[in-house]
Amino acid sequence: MSQISIASLAPVSTLLVSYSFSSFSLQGRKSLTFLRFNLHRATSRAMASHIVGYPRMGPKRELKFALESFWDGKSSAKDLQKVAEDLRSSIWKQMADAGIKYIPSNTFSYYDQVLDTTAMLGAVPSRYGWNGGEIGFDTYFSMARGNASVPAMEMTKWFDTNYHYIVPELGPDLKFSYASHKAVIEYKEAKALGVDTVPVLVGPVSYLLLSKPAKGVEKSFPILSLISKILPIYKQVVSELKEAGATWIQFDEPSLILDLRSHELQAFSHAYAELESSLSGLNILIETYFADVPPEAYKTLTALKGVNGFGFDLVRGTKTLDLIKGGFPSGKYLFAGVVDGRNIWANDLVASLSTLQSLEGVVGKNKVVVSTSCSLLHTAVDLLNETKLDKEIKSWLAFAAQKVVEVNALAKALSGHKDEAFFSANAAAQASRRSSPRVTNEAVQKAAASLKDSDHRRATNVSARLDAQQRKMNLPILPTTTIGSFPQTMDLRRVRREFKANKISEDDYVKAIKEEINKVVKLQEELDLDVLVHGEPERNDMVEYFGEQLSGFAFTVNGWVQSYGSRCVKPPIIYGDVSRPKAMTVFWSKMAQSMSSRPMKGMLTGPVTILNWSFVRNDQPRFETCYQIALAIKDEVQDLEKAGITVIQIDEAALREGLPLRKSEQAFYLEWAVHSFRITNCGVQDTTQIHTHMCYSNFNDIIHSIIDMDADVITIENSRSDEKLLSVFREGVKYGAGIGPGVYDIHSPRIPSTEEIADRVNKMLAVLESNILWVNPDCGLKTRKYTEVKPALSNMVAAAKLLRTQLAHVR
Repeated sequence: MSQISIASLAPVSTLLVSYSFSSFSLQGRKSLTFLRFNLHRATSRAMASHIVGYPRMGPKRELKFALESFWDGKSSAKDLQKVAEDLRSSIWKQMADAGIKYIPSNTFSYYDQVLDTTAMLGAVPSRYGWNGGEIGFDTYFSMARGNASVPAMEMTKWFDTNYHYIVPELGPDLKFSYASHKAVIEYKEAKALGVDTVPVLVGPVSYLLLSKPAKGVEKSFPILSLISKILPIYKQVVSELKEAGATWIQFDEPSLILDLRSHELQAFSHAYAELESSLSGLNILIETYFADVPPEAYKTLTALKGVNGFGFDLVRGTKTLDLIKGGFPSGKYLFAGVVDGRNIWANDLVASLSTLQSLEGVVGKNKVVVSTSCSLLHTAVDLLNETKLDKEIKSWLAFAAQKVVEVNALAKALSGHKDEAFFSANAAAQASRRSSPRVTNEAVQKAAASLKDSDHRRATNVSARLDAQQRKMNLPILPTTTIGSFPQTMDLRRVRREFKANKISEDDYVKAIKEEINKVVKLQEELDLDVLVHGEPERNDMVEYFGEQLSGFAFTVNGWVQSYGSRCVKPPIIYGDVSRPKAMTVFWSKMAQSMSSRPMKGMLTGPVTILNWSFVRNDQPRFETCYQIALAIKDEVQDLEKAGITVIQIDEAALREGLPLRKSEQAFYLEWAVHSFRITNCGVQDTTQIHTHMCYSNFNDIIHSIIDMDADVITIENSRSDEKLLSVFREGVKYGAGIGPGVYDIHSPRIPSTEEIADRVNKMLAVLESNILWVNPDCGLKTRKYTEVKPALSNMVAAAKLLRTQLAHVR
């Protein structure tokens, strides 16, 4: 069996300054070119600089293609491991050449760092048939993706990012064991290259807090009671890393930024007190990120013994600055996250240096380490790969590789060796952005400002609207539909690519897309789906497609960011005020509707999702940008309705994702996010049915806000999360609009049977009225193959028909 512990990546791509090229081959693929850097250091010692983590996919998504080739059986495990090894070694060396002192290892993953920790702890659910030993690719990827006989583990959002992690399934009877030596192997791998790294581990307490009770375990099971069972394995890992020569170890404990209860904070104190003797002789960094650390958590964290450094996000956690200034443990290191790991804007170096200098006055000289606010996993890899970006906009940006340079430049300046030319160029770019006329549109600003005077609700209640819509469409009970996209074949991607490169005419492009839409429509009619979609063959991405047609957006060629596994997204960059110059989807939706007498959904992405899945301007509040997008989508909704489209889906897949991590900030976010959605469709007729879709988040805590969105129908992920969504209805929440909890997981190649789907729908019918229930997959079908989609949808429709017959007999 293949072992997952051989390859890992964390690393970096290309930097700036004096450089030379070197290349290597990735298993027969095109030669991957990297820049080697030789920074002429002003001092003999490495500056106090640190990177929390780095993108894994590679500058041209090399790991993505290697993974998918392996999954398709087109390449071997050794081929995959070689690609990963080459990426890792190049990145580590480049970070060293760039002058970074604290370089991370074990932040690479073939799928997800939390899943890697599950493998390290041997916490494999019994359904995967693992019998011990080092966990190999078969078991690892079965947990991540499912296989022909068993479903995947639940996947959900990593805090408030668009990254997804695999949720551990734990219980009192689980036997933990040291089953993946990945952290140690990757440390040794880097050391063999002459690079001394800081191994990164997901901290034991955050790991447990991010877990859930396994199936069959009481939901009230105290997960933190397992701390004593996993700490012995952490001790083994630490011991092996120490023996291998590690001098620093980084424990990521992002859960410390949440509103934790006293017993949860006590778990941190207990865990690290228990680890203290094992950590002796090592330097230990505990890293937090994504928000302020609450005062009680700060007190708990900084009181930990055996810990040498504390890392804080000082971009999203500005209140933490006050806590640090109010008291910081003497002699400890402050890893100051002043370079934003979540966005692509160039750092304001002057402002950051001022912050660092003030912190040095509190913490002590040589005790401040310049760092990123979080892992650079959440930003694009390298700006030097963007040859088509507008030069002025490009000067305002910094991707992961450039952020490494920023970190090092700040560290040099803090130590008294400021690069005046670098700082001067940065200041000029900051001034250019502030004064550029392309950023501001006064008409848009005025229109958005006026929105605050109304709550933008539709004229009649949802019950009356559903009655009007049913009279018009005459849908059967348990109507079937899909979420929007259909498989994007290689031929389809080629057609879009050739059209973009002007290699085929617009007429040829329209003809090819029309043929694809017709194929998708005919397939849905053959499967006997009730409400159809056009399959979105013309779209590259559900956000990028719209951003390309809106003002105020810029786009990259290689600005990919990992979402989950091999899935990458290319977020647009919102640099200015947003408006819609012309209709975006009407042509294709009208064409698709002409091909069928069945209702055809017009497919739009909602304003909150466009916002949350973009790199957003940081020079005005996010809600103002969201209102601007909402007005643009409202124009499109009205044009679709005029064109005869009676079902319009406005996806808000990322609404939950943007929820602030601190409870005190959540109400304001939900108020403007829900308001933005209502703005888009408040003017449509009662007979126009408005759908929305949400995926892969925990929705139960915002169910009342979802109801307040006032959509006619909501389709929502349900199957992969063990039907967690249904529990909210069992607890008495009344939902009067149409709802379609997903009946099967589209992120797994597994094909569910008719009986399995019918069983899921019956569970829904136990808590939801049959007259509001829809039957649909969890999410869009873009990433699947037709060989998987056809039988899965066929079984889904068969299940709906079976249950309609049974319900008719009952009545």
